[in-house]
Amino acid sequence: MPPTITTALMIAASVAGGLAPASQAPTTMTAAVAGPNLRACYDGKCKLTLTKRATFRVSSRFGLTRLTITFNSQSVRVRGTGPGVMSEALLGEGTSGSVNNIGIRVVSVSSSKAVLRLSPVRR
Repeated sequence: MPPTITTALMIAASVAGGLAPASQAPTTMTAAVAGPNLRACYDGKCKLTLTKRATFRVSSRFGLTRLTITFNSQSVRVRGTGPGVMSEALLGEGTSGSVNNIGIRVVSVSSSKAVLRLSPVRR
């Protein structure tokens, strides 16, 4: 082979050898891009860190089938809906409330993030 092609192949091989295959790429990027595990909240017990509006299903044992959570820099709005029912709570940072039988605690809220704890209300 002419020297320029050999040199180009050697350079390409050294560059390619320095890259990890996609299967060995760090998983932290995937985890950082992935949103919260909303399915974990189906049983009414979870901790959520939200960066945008979220809607997810919950067990009908709470008298609801779906929660929608929105927030701004001052408050978090949790709306629960189901067949023929709607319940809503508007909460500030550090406060607690409930939507039907799901308790909500606002751990923190800002314009870009809300951290909540959900737990079943014991009766």
